[in-house]
Amino acid sequence: MTGHPLPTGARRPVALTMGEPAGIGPDIAGLAFDTLGISVPFFLIGDPAHLPDDRPFTLITKPSDALDADSLPVLAHDFGTPRTPGVAQPDHAAHVIAVIEKAVSLTQSGEALAVCTNPIHKKALKDGAGFAFPGHTEFLSHLAGGADVVMMLACEGLRVVPATIHIALSEVPAALTPALLKQVIQTTYAALINDFGLTSPRIAVAGLNPHAGEGGAMGREEIEMISPLLDDLRAGGMNLIGPSSADTMFHAAARAGYDAAICMYHDQALIPIKTIDFSGGVNVTLGLPFVRTSPDHGTAFDIAGTDKGDPSSLIAALRMAHQMGRARQERHA
Repeated sequence: MTGHPLPTGARRPVALTMGEPAGIGPDIAGLAFDTLGISVPFFLIGDPAHLPDDRPFTLITKPSDALDADSLPVLAHDFGTPRTPGVAQPDHAAHVIAVIEKAVSLTQSGEALAVCTNPIHKKALKDGAGFAFPGHTEFLSHLAGGADVVMMLACEGLRVVPATIHIALSEVPAALTPALLKQVIQTTYAALINDFGLTSPRIAVAGLNPHAGEGGAMGREEIEMISPLLDDLRAGGMNLIGPSSADTMFHAAARAGYDAAICMYHDQALIPIKTIDFSGGVNVTLGLPFVRTSPDHGTAFDIAGTDKGDPSSLIAALRMAHQMGRARQERHA
């Protein structure tokens, strides 16, 4: 941990990482500031030489300087070589990693409110620095001492959590153990209280099979594993709905009845949220000792360095990081 924590209740900015410099991170950071200004204070950690040539910025020496900046606040980290939009450079890898570590350190020290991460390029990190993690989430878990983490995708009208993520559909039933599902539900429940300010969260849980198994006619996972687990958690005081048929969970009236949905696999969760708000979804890592959000898109090499980058998801991610950070701050004041 570095720096000196601000007094409890003090205003803090969000730490935004540059991400992969060859991607759209440097482009959309400034566009996000144009929209948010200091209403949602944040600062970018990265090399100011990687910003678009016409992007005004303010060099800062500490996070609190961002609170009254009149242009994009940048906490400088020298990457050593120029950016080539659209072409990942492995020689930048160690710097990309160091920027993530810096954002986490400033947040854990209390100087920053939360972490928001621009997209990274995993192959460039592996080739250039031997990066041993599948992605941001696993690396952040490592920096947090091995915390059990959960991925949430969120937009204005929906929060979804996939219990299993980037595995083949054929592998889902074996991976979906009672221990995993219990951890996902408990982590989500705690985050809805601590980070979203809900006093009594309502969580809807999807079944694995069509029609939630239809009484065993289409699969027995609901009968043998999911329902008994939900009953145990309900006995402990959780407000849980399900297991429900996933095809009836995501219309407007159904969404009004819960605060988050737990899904059994990747597409079961991501198809509804990307249908509802393709550009404004936010990736949130639950279970960390600090708040972390990210835009729900990749590096977009094909449009990096142009004026075609859409900052909508980053703007939503910064707003959510600020809201969650404030909720956590107030809860622990």
